[in-house]
Amino acid sequence: MLLGCSSDDDSNIDLGGIDIDPPTDPNVSNLCENGIAGGIYPCSGFDLVARVPLNVMGAGEANDSWGWTDPLDGKEYALIGLNNGTAFIDISTPDAPIYLGKLPTATVNSPWRDVKVYQNHAFIVSEAPGHGMQVFDLTRLRDIANPPQTFDADKHFTDFGSAHNIVINEDSGFAYAVGTDRLGTYQGGPVFINIQDPKNPIAEGGFLSTGDRAYSHDAQVINYQGPDGDYTGQEILIGSNEIEIVIADITDKNNPITISTVKYSDVGYTHQGWFTEDMKYFILGDETDEQEVGFNTRTIIFDFTDLDTPKEHFTYTGPTPAIDHNGYVKGDTFYLANYRAGVRVIDISDIGNKNITEIGFFDTYPTNDSASFEGVWNVYPYFESGNILISDIERGLLLIHASAP
Repeated sequence: MLLGCSSDDDSNIDLGGIDIDPPTDPNVSNLCENGIAGGIYPCSGFDLVARVPLNVMGAGEANDSWGWTDPLDGKEYALIGLNNGTAFIDISTPDAPIYLGKLPTATVNSPWRDVKVYQNHAFIVSEAPGHGMQVFDLTRLRDIANPPQTFDADKHFTDFGSAHNIVINEDSGFAYAVGTDRLGTYQGGPVFINIQDPKNPIAEGGFLSTGDRAYSHDAQVINYQGPDGDYTGQEILIGSNEIEIVIADITDKNNPITISTVKYSDVGYTHQGWFTEDMKYFILGDETDEQEVGFNTRTIIFDFTDLDTPKEHFTYTGPTPAIDHNGYVKGDTFYLANYRAGVRVIDISDIGNKNITEIGFFDTYPTNDSASFEGVWNVYPYFESGNILISDIERGLLLIHASAP
């Protein structure tokens, strides 16, 4: 999220006039029937499974989210970023989630927090001043006798202060803090952190792009196995750098190299993107173009067949004016957190022919779909159960699932 208003005083948060916690009615179905689930949520093809509101988590706003599956028993857990910390929720019984507790912010409250997972540990950053990176051993969640609890971090890494986001390449065992100090050595570009021993992270340099903007708002880092044979096996970073996309080879941490940059028309704020699984296409969201230009949700697809000469493939226009935020690919499906328009689910199986199609949605902000910074911040679609995790700024955690045929 780029814009927004928050305060350490939760009472100042504007909830947009919506009824955040409507009374529970046992006669209201959570199934998506006649275009509505849970009595209030517009939907198509997805049912409401459960919800954990902010007041249960003792917070005023939610932000980012991620998931963890315990390798011992397959239990699934939701990790929800909050203005005042990170919540851990047992969702192994999906329709009866258990709020296990919270890891408080390392310094002060902030509306920006981000969490990713590697080797059964959560890695958490925030734009809170001096926050650094918290490391939390998720296996501690296995035996919580009296929830909720207040947790402490297993490690507090302070080689950097604030960061907007954290990116992890699970194949290399490196984390990348992005959106750090613009006046620092890397001007807000990725800071390299070796997390192969999760509780003992080691700083190993960073990346200063030679493009027109060094600051990375978000990024994806992968061990490349795509169509460009020149980079097979290399560790490749795709940075969303405010005014452009930056592609870099960061295999050699002592000598990261900018491969190429690519721009597009009507740029507002180059926010976040994700590779298709074949690494041929990159799906990008711009966070302020809907407000500044005035069109419906715009998703820009790039052809990355040749990393040295990336090119724009086509543009997908969504059905509402809402702002797009984070988007993730799972198989032939793209899951888009679309702020006031909720989560949009898009079939990308024919992306090569410049054809992608919305196949479902779940709208957590029933009032309207206007271009404003409320509603869904993040969607996590990677649980084996098929349950999809939503973190909503005003409503907290929601779990949804594809409707039965």
